[in-house]
Amino acid sequence: MKQTLQNDLLIRAARRQKTERAPVWFMRQAGRYLPEYRAIRAKHDFLTMVKTPELAAEVTIQPVDLVGVDAAIIFSDILTVPEAMGMKLIIEEGKGGPRFPDPIRLYTQIRDLKDIDPGRDLKYVADAITLTVEKLVGRVPLIGFSGAPWTLFCYMVEGSGSKDFRHAKEMIFTRSDEAHKMLQKIAGAVSDYLVMQIEAGADVVQIFDTWAGILPDDQFDQCCVEPSARIVAAVRTQIPTAKFIGFPRGAGSRLKRYIDAVPVDAVGLDWTVDLAFAREELQRYKPVQGNLDPVVLLVGGRSLDRSVDRIMENFRAGPFIFNLGHGVLPDTPVAHVEQLVARVRASA
Repeated sequence: MKQTLQNDLLIRAARRQKTERAPVWFMRQAGRYLPEYRAIRAKHDFLTMVKTPELAAEVTIQPVDLVGVDAAIIFSDILTVPEAMGMKLIIEEGKGGPRFPDPIRLYTQIRDLKDIDPGRDLKYVADAITLTVEKLVGRVPLIGFSGAPWTLFCYMVEGSGSKDFRHAKEMIFTRSDEAHKMLQKIAGAVSDYLVMQIEAGADVVQIFDTWAGILPDDQFDQCCVEPSARIVAAVRTQIPTAKFIGFPRGAGSRLKRYIDAVPVDAVGLDWTVDLAFAREELQRYKPVQGNLDPVVLLVGGRSLDRSVDRIMENFRAGPFIFNLGHGVLPDTPVAHVEQLVARVRASA
């Protein structure tokens, strides 16, 4: 039986309820900036850690114990979904990040993508969530997550990260029917995956649309907004109380269109989003999450204090979740993370 949450700041903020202070957590908060994480990573490759529930649970909880964040986020990777759909995933240390050696370029490859059974193909994630919830004993909420269809589409078509995402964009411009068939397949897989995570014990799920900002305006609604809206609707058909954070990185002023059409409970902001715009056009309708530049966290000192204070001052009037505009950089000193957490707590 799931424990009653002792710290429910994140949940209350997402519900637009009053909180004593802003909850704070970080994307990539379980990672290489922590010596305790590096000690485990030295013994195991990344995918082994992701696919071993005991290891995933251990590193998920580290930031709660070590820096005092108000939520844990399950240690995993967005590319586990394409792998479950039948793509070979390779992650080699120091060799340019994850890659798919056989990227999707042909209709036959789209047709042959598997309809996943999350309870079978991604059971290790469910097991990691269940174990993490057990070990947290209700101290803080647990966040699950997935990549959004467009971001997963980009990786699956390109085969890796890219400077211009030429192949992904070329497919949506010249073979739009095939591209949207693939986006629909991915959306179905993500919906089932998020249902599994919530049923396993995740309190909130975040949809990462890392590459939303590269979409031209005439494709933003079709490739970013509509697939994400479909996912939220599909999950809530099975779990009406499911809570979502949407993070369409780089969307800029299009964030307003996103929150108008995608019924997320809160929206994440990258560090380029104008604070006045976010306060006036977004926060009055939805709780916002963000949006410190990760480099400012890396730098620390007075620059960090000033940036935290500026963000807190702009968003203190409404529901707000403090986070970064993207993930913690690997070389960030732990002391700077502790400094940030203390600053947020002191600004209550």
